[in-house]
Amino acid sequence: MQLVIVESPAKSKTIEKYLGGDYKVVSSVGHIRDLATTGKYGLGIDIDDNFKPNYVPMPSKKKVISDLKKLVKEADKIYLATDPDREGEAISWHLYDTLKIKDSNYLRVLFYEITKEKVLEGLANPRKIDFNLVKSQETRRMLDRIIGFRLSKLMQNKTGGKSAGRVQSVALKLVVDREREINAFVPEAYYTITAEFPDKDMKSELFAFKNKEIEIKEKEKADTILKSLSNKFVVASVDKKNKNRASKFPFTTSTLQQEASTKLGFPAKKTMSIAQKLYEGLDIGSEHTGLITYMRTDSIRLSDEFTGPTYHFIEENYGKEFVGHVKKTKAKENVQDAHEGIRPTSIYRTPESLKNHLTSDELKLYSLIYARTLASLMADAKTDVTTIILDNNDYNFKSTGTVITFPGYLKVYGKYEEANDTILPELNVGEVLTTDIIEASEHFTKPKSRYTEAKLIKELEELGIGRPSTYATIMSNIRERGYVEVIDKKFAPTEIGILVTDKLQEFFSNIINVKYTANMEKELDEIADGLLDNIKVLKDFYGVFDETLHEAFVKMERSGPKETGEVCPICQSPLVIRKGRYGEFTACSNYPDCTYIKKDEKEIKEIMTCPKCGGKIIEKKTRKGKVFYGCSNFPKCDIAVWDMPTGEVCPKCKGLIINKDNVHKCANCNYQMEV
Repeated sequence: MQLVIVESPAKSKTIEKYLGGDYKVVSSVGHIRDLATTGKYGLGIDIDDNFKPNYVPMPSKKKVISDLKKLVKEADKIYLATDPDREGEAISWHLYDTLKIKDSNYLRVLFYEITKEKVLEGLANPRKIDFNLVKSQETRRMLDRIIGFRLSKLMQNKTGGKSAGRVQSVALKLVVDREREINAFVPEAYYTITAEFPDKDMKSELFAFKNKEIEIKEKEKADTILKSLSNKFVVASVDKKNKNRASKFPFTTSTLQQEASTKLGFPAKKTMSIAQKLYEGLDIGSEHTGLITYMRTDSIRLSDEFTGPTYHFIEENYGKEFVGHVKKTKAKENVQDAHEGIRPTSIYRTPESLKNHLTSDELKLYSLIYARTLASLMADAKTDVTTIILDNNDYNFKSTGTVITFPGYLKVYGKYEEANDTILPELNVGEVLTTDIIEASEHFTKPKSRYTEAKLIKELEELGIGRPSTYATIMSNIRERGYVEVIDKKFAPTEIGILVTDKLQEFFSNIINVKYTANMEKELDEIADGLLDNIKVLKDFYGVFDETLHEAFVKMERSGPKETGEVCPICQSPLVIRKGRYGEFTACSNYPDCTYIKKDEKEIKEIMTCPKCGGKIIEKKTRKGKVFYGCSNFPKCDIAVWDMPTGEVCPKCKGLIINKDNVHKCANCNYQMEV
């Protein structure tokens, strides 16, 4: 018997259909063991013995391990076929070590897509476990355990925060820093001057004086310019250029999470969960097969065996002129070339052909991946860009128009990417236009906006923090720990989130920062490449961390409950705001000697039942006193909007319907309701 061990039960079912009766395919159901929670600080790591880890079987996996051991004894050959990344490599090693598999009796195989052809190809090209990859993943796990356990205990002790983490806390710091930047921002006024030509269906904006760009920051200056203008505008130049618009690269893990968030409204965690199913394989009527390649990748490469048929598909379905080319880019560091970008396993498996076999969300994500991949190999869109410069007493006005002359890749990706024509009239140099509609408008500069989930993921990737495969967990953690609220799809830090960040920066700014965290990722990559000793990395980190932690436990002030300014009617002690299971409440500071709890005199304004969890949508306030509407079950439920809900629920995505400018629309997907 040939035994194949994979992680996922769904994947095992798919693969078993491809192999003959000589093969038995079973699942470990993910990790089978983890670091113990015993020993010094409950780390499961012997710091004094070169960071020797103490691994123990997960309680829920004891039967799985027992069953696997029996199968290993019966097998002639064992194929460890866990996921093709560092975590998968580590799981293969844990299986090898726990099941006491003989070195001569196993092979490590990689399946980058779960199709019959690729599964057989993977089995035909086995190797042994790459222990450099295992060491890299093991080092990451130990760093996260040390920081997570010990810093979390400090935060629980000093702030009431639930946890801290190597990457999580840096992500939270970005959110807090952005909020402070917004609060410190001082808006500045500026003015624009626009001329409108109704008979030409054209507007033109002032941008220069005597061909030198100008800024208008004072109303007096705007008024002076208006007085200097006549009602006659002379066409100074008409510039027409042909421009090409190229499609984007195929998806990586990060860009998939970003685009699914922006275009589909999917949280990163949901995106990865659906992508996992599409990768592992689904029943599509004629067969049970994987629909996309492995979804944890930072590569944008596409294999020749995929691009060839895809070029033929494009020519066959859209025409020869729509065939594009593989885009060239500088290779990123530490991108494993064996990985491809996220793509369909077959370009001939169109979304239309799968709509009766996938759920609505599965089809949405598959359609996005399919369109992005297909578009990446299609010809550029072609546009005519026209720029018209008008002159009025040496003041220069500009109008810009764009017309798509050839759709190219937009033929398939246009619904995900804005591509509207702005048509300008045909004008000749020297022609005179007349209008009396010349107006100055006052505007104010705006601060950077809060991070959406997509923008925070993009920022983390650009800064080199964490790995794309961890971003979904990070986004969930900072919400579920109550460190951020999601208001109008943007992250706003809570009071406890700000407190935890400030306390960490007070003592751990040398570790919880962008530069250190990004450098740690580079070191983990170097361990994976066999260029750096993992024990040295752990020792260098721990020496600094442990000393700082001891100092923080002694010197960091504990954040006590905030006093309200009132006194307890029973014992005259100050009343304070405490945190409880169901949120904040006001109680006596002399607890437990005095158990007085103040009843909330203000009736909470309930708007409607929460469509997401069944709780109550209530009126709430930010730290600054601004009113918004969110679920009473926060942080378990993070639904929140600025505008008062109408009480209706979106039939499309179950979001909250708000009244925006007398239009009833969904705050989540912008679906408009008929009033």
